[in-house]
Amino acid sequence: MSDSVLHRVDHLVYATRDLPATVADMERRLGVAARPGGRHLGRGTHNALIALGPASYLEMIGPDPAQAPSDAPRWFGIDELTGPRLVTWAAKATDLERFAAKAARRGVQLGPVGSGSRQRPDGVTLAWQFTDPTTVVADGLVPFFIDWGASPHPAETAAPGLVLAGLRAEHPDPQRVREALSVVGVELPIAPGPRPALVGTLRGPLGETELR
Repeated sequence: MSDSVLHRVDHLVYATRDLPATVADMERRLGVAARPGGRHLGRGTHNALIALGPASYLEMIGPDPAQAPSDAPRWFGIDELTGPRLVTWAAKATDLERFAAKAARRGVQLGPVGSGSRQRPDGVTLAWQFTDPTTVVADGLVPFFIDWGASPHPAETAAPGLVLAGLRAEHPDPQRVREALSVVGVELPIAPGPRPALVGTLRGPLGETELR
């Protein structure tokens, strides 16, 4: 597989209904304990992170019991999950307004460009711009795009110990996904499969593990 897609990965999004339980399960599977990332105030979620390299990471994200319930659904389909899974991924990009407009002209709607922030446990506030993660393209196999600007990258303080060795996808209509990926300049191997799936191969202390 070409390494080009691995260089584009900012982070993989592994969603769960129970973050502490998923962090413990992933430590058993991977041999690395994720570090708390922070709370997404107003969105009802918090996360835990494991670095996959100097500028990429695995984000485990789930409901934050410290935040008051909201009528708005949580991002990444968390409220409808039947079990933890790799729901989508974020790719690196800059000049996002221009990037998203160019993709729209070619038929791929990435949604509006927005901004986000969260405070790390050490008090440092991270801020970023991104295309709308709730605008799901090709069942989450086409990534949303993120620019951390002047903020420290989250991988710098995420738990070390893993390497992203591969990333691929499966889909019942792989050609449609390839065409959308081509518009946004991403090379992700796609194979036919009975249902959409993003599959990451992680290498760590316990060997290689496929995460999907």
